[in-house]
Amino acid sequence: MNMQAVWAIYRFEMARAFRTKLQSIVSPVLSTSLYFIVFGGAIGSRIETIDGVSYGAFIVPGLIMLSLLTQSIANASFGIYFPKFTGTIYEVLSAPISTFEIVLAYVGAAATKSIMLGLIILATAAFFIDLQIAHPFWMFLYLVLTALTFSLFGFIIGIWADGFEKLQIVPLLIVTPLTFLGGSFYSIDMLPPFWQKVTLFNPVVYLVSGFRWSFYGVSDVSIGVSTAMTLLILVLCMVCVWYIFKTGWRLKP
Repeated sequence: MNMQAVWAIYRFEMARAFRTKLQSIVSPVLSTSLYFIVFGGAIGSRIETIDGVSYGAFIVPGLIMLSLLTQSIANASFGIYFPKFTGTIYEVLSAPISTFEIVLAYVGAAATKSIMLGLIILATAAFFIDLQIAHPFWMFLYLVLTALTFSLFGFIIGIWADGFEKLQIVPLLIVTPLTFLGGSFYSIDMLPPFWQKVTLFNPVVYLVSGFRWSFYGVSDVSIGVSTAMTLLILVLCMVCVWYIFKTGWRLKP
């Protein structure tokens, strides 16, 4: 493995994030803090508990997951789209570096930035509520798996997009609504039976449910099913990336 090439791309992508701290780190943390204040403070004062957990604490995993999904997609999609836009992607493709190493570098950098952001938001949440993490290992594992999965998904979007506008379509019109409807701010047990069944077709439900279980030991879906769905999405994204590089779709004229 050409680790020098992987490290060069990885370091470049990380440096780009640190050059834009206000947009990459400060802005998502401030936005999530507003959610804590509005939902945890204003609405939480009117809701006693959900599954034995205070409402302010209950929404923390969902808010972290919301930021994790959107930032993973944004970081990875822009990271691979910009070389396409400037034409430098052909230099990367012609360099002595394999497909796996290219994906490892770009996706690894995007996932690292998202994990860092998730941990910062987690630390910020501790200022607003009394946090308890029942299963720290599972919490970090879900954090890493989700960041990797949606960084791969963002990588696919970055290759698919042929304009800056398309980079925002999927996160804004699909991922964010699915996250809001995936039990981030409520338990799906609170829904009517019909909508409970419909909600199970939303893949984000399994991510949020598994992540929340790692905090409080309560979930809408069993931890085994949540983990299996997370791994399934990860594998599907890996297959899509493999197909893209195998065929050269949207990469080669």
